[in-house]
Amino acid sequence: MTKSIKVALAFVGLLVGAGFASGQETIQYFLAYGYWGIVGAIVAGIIIVVVGTSLFQLGSYYLADDHSSVFRRVTHPIVSTFMDISTMATLFAIGFVMIAGAGSNLEQQFGLPTWAGAAIMTVLLLLSGFLDIDKLTSVISGITPLLILAVLGALIVTVLNVPDNLSQLNDLALQNNPASGVFDNWLVSGLNYAALCIIMAVSMILVIAGSQLNPREAGIGGLIGGMLFAILLLILVFIVFLNMDDAFGADLPLLMVFSTMHPVVGSVVSIVIYLMIYNTAVGMFYAMARRLTHHSPERFRMVYFTAVLIGFGLSFIGFADLVGWVYPVLGYLGMALIVVMVGSWVKDRSEIAAEANRRDRLAELAETALDPAEDDLTPAQRNEVEELGGESNLATARLWHSVQEEVAHKLDSSPESDFSIEDAPAFNRDADEYAGHPDSAGDTIDWKAYQEMYETGSFPAVKPEDK
Repeated sequence: MTKSIKVALAFVGLLVGAGFASGQETIQYFLAYGYWGIVGAIVAGIIIVVVGTSLFQLGSYYLADDHSSVFRRVTHPIVSTFMDISTMATLFAIGFVMIAGAGSNLEQQFGLPTWAGAAIMTVLLLLSGFLDIDKLTSVISGITPLLILAVLGALIVTVLNVPDNLSQLNDLALQNNPASGVFDNWLVSGLNYAALCIIMAVSMILVIAGSQLNPREAGIGGLIGGMLFAILLLILVFIVFLNMDDAFGADLPLLMVFSTMHPVVGSVVSIVIYLMIYNTAVGMFYAMARRLTHHSPERFRMVYFTAVLIGFGLSFIGFADLVGWVYPVLGYLGMALIVVMVGSWVKDRSEIAAEANRRDRLAELAETALDPAEDDLTPAQRNEVEELGGESNLATARLWHSVQEEVAHKLDSSPESDFSIEDAPAFNRDADEYAGHPDSAGDTIDWKAYQEMYETGSFPAVKPEDK
């Protein structure tokens, strides 16, 4: 369950920076329609819960390294290519919109020039290029609770000071300009917003889920994260609506709401919002660079740094304007993606459930193989590993090694086990000796190589430079 919570917080962290941390999105997509916008927010929240759960299960099912590997498996190559290009465009666009939002944040609260806030964000993003996906997931999920606490605090203050002029607030809300291209319709706007959130997060969702061995646990994380985001979205709509007098016309309406409560509160929350913007921005640029360097991972940092610097240059267009015309276009692209991905999940959901059970059993066998307190696998158990791998959607050798990697880290963190990951660097991605699974003829498992690995910690004929 701990993994599911970590995944859930990372999911929320990816969405809130672009999804609602500023409050600008909430006004343009929902509150510009007054009371009906609240219904639109409910519709958007439900879609995000359902689709987010599906995507997390698919990413884990395929152990995705990047989004394109999943796209290719679930649809026709032409459709897959369209989805890939749309997702890449979204990642880059949201990335530089977030850098622009960072500049607006510090300008509105502290009076700094917009380029200063954008430059600080750019430096943070560049430094993040040195983190692997597990460390980055921990950073994103660790920052998320700060915004949750801030929003809940604002909710309490708002509830204690509910204004009497709700009809006047509704009239004022209707004076806001809605997002472009949604036909001034609250339902289309809600659908577009949900699709925007999905296409914005799909790449990083699949990458994060790909590091989760069990599709069931990953799906639970997506479900919890989606529900948490939907609840936070409704709370935010409620807060901004009841504080429309203060929020109207601000680049970052949510920050303005906090600033009117107390200047110190505004300053603290400004930093929290800034960190949430970072969460989304780093997820966008990281996922894009992972995709572009799929076949040449050694070029990852160069591509990542270049994309961030270009994003910094484009961020000077202006935050509110970018939200108004970039987001709706991306939302329509997201609608097509949702249809394909949810359709694939519906078609394969029984096999995904069966695969989760297979991986549970493989994890039990891996624990027997790795735990110093257990005997080695018997010939019958080795045959069972190969049979389970043969039934899987993944190559047997890759699946078995992936299972052992996860179990090795689990045993290493358990105070009840004598196993140490330092004694098995072949299962530690941070170790110099790590080189993936040993080469095998076809898709068979090289048990002799694994036997030596269990005894020495390293594969006998696999060197990092050979990979």
